[in-house]
Amino acid sequence: MPASIPGDTKTNNTTANPSVGQPVTFDLLSGPKGSPFDKDSAGNATTGALSTGIGFGPEVIIGLTAPASIKAAGFTDDYTPGVSKPDATSSTDSRYMYIGGGRQVTSGAPLYANVAGTAGTNPYTAGFGIGCAGNGGSRDAGAGPAFTGFALKTVTAAAGVATGAAIETGFVNRSGVALVTGQSSFGSASAASAAVA
Repeated sequence: MPASIPGDTKTNNTTANPSVGQPVTFDLLSGPKGSPFDKDSAGNATTGALSTGIGFGPEVIIGLTAPASIKAAGFTDDYTPGVSKPDATSSTDSRYMYIGGGRQVTSGAPLYANVAGTAGTNPYTAGFGIGCAGNGGSRDAGAGPAFTGFALKTVTAAAGVATGAAIETGFVNRSGVALVTGQSSFGSASAASAAVA
């Protein structure tokens, strides 16, 4: 289901590309309208499939002493939720985002055949992760038919950063408040996520 943003209109949430209101996080394969797992045939929107209090999002602001404050908060600098390994290097596929990589193939077996062990897993290799929208950030990257979104990453302000400005190159402050030097947040990517593969 595509992500809706509390504070934006029902019409914008269901038929357009919302960006107004409190930020929400969502699975990049289901949150953007028209994304691969968007099955919203009734026209209803949800808050994006990750409303579980997982502890991160663009509104999270971390300390003044990065990288120590990031570690103290339980995160890693340059961490990309749903994509990074614990050391913040990118994984090669979606095994950290989804159990078993998120999909299985049966290689000629009947459609619903039981695949033994992990032999039938076929993890995604691009386009997966956790995205966000709100506080001026759009839900959809604006290209279809399979829409993409904007991923999160832990980034640190080298100087004061107004809301809507870049915290670090390529990642925008969607926290709703200005950041000061040394504060970190989950910046929203200014470039669209890759197409799902």
